[in-house]
Amino acid sequence: MPSSKPESPKGQAKAAEGAPQEQTSAFLKPLQPSPELSAIVGTAPLPRPEVVSKVWAYIKTHKLQNPQNKREIMADEKLQAVFGGKNKVSMFEMNKHLAQHLK
Repeated sequence: MPSSKPESPKGQAKAAEGAPQEQTSAFLKPLQPSPELSAIVGTAPLPRPEVVSKVWAYIKTHKLQNPQNKREIMADEKLQAVFGGKNKVSMFEMNKHLAQHLK
């Protein structure tokens, strides 16, 4: 009986394991956070996805999500510095503000 799984070439998996991983995406390039943002995520350069993860961890730790509307973030003093002085921003608007604080 033929198997239901497609056969994979045997040599490809071993070749991929031994080769050094290259960051092919500019998305994964470490970026330096601004002084305002570094108060939340730290001073070390980080890739953009890690910055977003750390900001979300900060938001959840300090319970800054609006309980009635989870898409809305209520900023404390540190986040207001990052969000341009706004008290509330949507989760979609947050990435626009974060981009201005990464170089």
